[in-house]
Amino acid sequence: MTDAPVQERTLVLLRHAKAEPPTADGPDIERPLSTRGRADAAAAGAWLARHGLLPEVVLCSAALRTRQTWHGVEMGMTGSPPESGPAGPVPMVRYEPDAYEAHPEDLLTLVRRVEPEAGTVLLIAHNPGISLLSEFLDPQRADPEGLRTSDLVVHRTTLPWAELARGTAAIGARHTARA
Repeated sequence: MTDAPVQERTLVLLRHAKAEPPTADGPDIERPLSTRGRADAAAAGAWLARHGLLPEVVLCSAALRTRQTWHGVEMGMTGSPPESGPAGPVPMVRYEPDAYEAHPEDLLTLVRRVEPEAGTVLLIAHNPGISLLSEFLDPQRADPEGLRTSDLVVHRTTLPWAELARGTAAIGARHTARA
């Protein structure tokens, strides 16, 4: 991290990649990614790298499918050109139990706790919370359909993380990662 003050902050919201269907055998929190989901997670990482959106902090739900999504994103960010770009510094990764089945206000609380020096944060979570957080941050440009699996929404703000509120982080880009 640099000593210079951060002029603009970037919050990338990512709905986890496609997971296997629920089964009666195990809890929902332990559902793994599907084959397509693993490929799409890597594609999301490649897109982030190509667009210079390398996170300094990753906030990731503790569910298996979100942890596997982060692993795929990380692999996609460190791939070789032309698939992706430079990996940059290793981000601080926080696996957050409170991000599983979270309401948007819970996710916002996690983001507000990020160190003020961090310029780019990646939040990997679940619907409906992640979609509702995107809508909260930019009610005018949010997709009324919400985020689909492997959807990335890039929000930008000049406010410190702790001051994020309704309508304070405009959507600058969207991408659905598909391998």
